[in-house]
Amino acid sequence: MEALQKSLEKIRKELHQYPETSGDEYETQKKIKAFLAKNTSCTIVEVAQTGIIAIFEGEERGKTVMLRADIDALPIQEVNTFQHQSKNKGVSHKCGHDGHTTILLGVAKLLTEKQLPKGKVVLLFQPSEENGRGAQSVLEDSSFKQLNIDYVFALHNLPGFATHEIVVKRETFTSNVKSVVITLEGKTAHAAEPEKGYNPANAIATILTFAEKESINAPESSDFILITPVYITMGEKAYGISAGYGEVHFTLRSWGTKQIEEKKEKLEQLLNQLQLKYSLKIKTSWFEEFYSNINNKEAVSIIKKSAEKQKLSINEIETPFKWGEDFGLFTQKYKGAMFGLGAGKNTPALHNPDYDFPDDITMTGVQLFYSIAKEVLNK
Repeated sequence: MEALQKSLEKIRKELHQYPETSGDEYETQKKIKAFLAKNTSCTIVEVAQTGIIAIFEGEERGKTVMLRADIDALPIQEVNTFQHQSKNKGVSHKCGHDGHTTILLGVAKLLTEKQLPKGKVVLLFQPSEENGRGAQSVLEDSSFKQLNIDYVFALHNLPGFATHEIVVKRETFTSNVKSVVITLEGKTAHAAEPEKGYNPANAIATILTFAEKESINAPESSDFILITPVYITMGEKAYGISAGYGEVHFTLRSWGTKQIEEKKEKLEQLLNQLQLKYSLKIKTSWFEEFYSNINNKEAVSIIKKSAEKQKLSINEIETPFKWGEDFGLFTQKYKGAMFGLGAGKNTPALHNPDYDFPDDITMTGVQLFYSIAKEVLNK
């Protein structure tokens, strides 16, 4: 196991050095494919343009279990100065997908060395998780449709939780998320005569007030709804001009889709009023929709049983995580669950520019995933 751990740390750091954003994971795909071809006995299938499926079949017929890792990086400039720092400017693995990918490569190695005699294990190296398009692309791929999946499992590393701790929850594990871009088109004028144009400033101020007023940032409540401004722009840096154009970008997140739809409708009504009041053309574009991960009771029990066999600490949380994860599309279609793998209480937070996946939890993920697959196929 020590030799495997060292080889996995090497590939993880290589993946970290050459990160690629959603939809552009071509080199990452090549690295995954090369590792699998050299070190494993699986059938390799390309999926969703930049993804990979590795298929392991036992000698006897049985259930099919899918284990998933996301492979894309984020458009964040890394501030770390260690030897394996990102070589791609403005792009880095700040969500730990390099670690998730490495864990699944380790599972592939174990499945080759300790072949499961019954059923089928599908390892999905999924692209485009960060923009919410990857899971849907995989589900629509003809190669994936032929697999007849019975169970699906995924993990996510979790800074802020004890190293190696397994974090589980029945039912809702992550939130529903939807993003929106609001464009406000008016008319420029001289800054000394703003009344001769249509400036979107007051409309933008009203929209921002709406977002703050309508948010209920109480994760413990079933009414939880959070509207977060992520980007705002207006006009130009030209001090003789009253702005004639602006944009506001938000994410909306809640435990249920109902709350998001209600706020969406209320926002659209407000924008119609602002259009008339300030003589603006206001348009909305909704995108990057993430569906909540709904963890199946039986699947959670399988995770817990497997973690107990590995003598891992289990933390059964009460409140879901506020972030979105597109694995939710799989858990809404198949029996399955997402769980957390503690990355250390003092580890930098996900999406922080100084975050780096801790290599000492890789084998924990590998062995637990393998144990989960074994548990499902032996049922």
